[in-house]
Amino acid sequence: MAEAYTRYQEGVRLLAGANAHAAAVALERARDLEPHVGSIRETLARAYYRTGRYEAAEAEFAKAVDLDPVNDYALFGLGLCRLQAGDPGGARRHLRLAVAMRPENPDYRAALARAAADPGAGR
Repeated sequence: MAEAYTRYQEGVRLLAGANAHAAAVALERARDLEPHVGSIRETLARAYYRTGRYEAAEAEFAKAVDLDPVNDYALFGLGLCRLQAGDPGGARRHLRLAVAMRPENPDYRAALARAAADPGAGR
């Protein structure tokens, strides 16, 4: 557990320093050591998203939600990944939940508005 925490902290530091690629490497190591820790999965998903690896990000955000169904940020991330994939209807489902959990978050509300405004949102 101590090594996973060290790797996680390294990943968080690298991600905060705008080095998402290096953060992903450290966070993958932490995930491999502790696959059932939602915070590691969520942070790894954020690193993947920032590097443009949207499918990998979506898989990690989904796992984070499986581990912690009330993780509003992971739901927000799932919504963003669905928007990137061209699925505004799927995005809306996740973003509505994120907004319901944290209605004061302007990023969540803005993403939901983008998904709702997309012409394909009714599909």
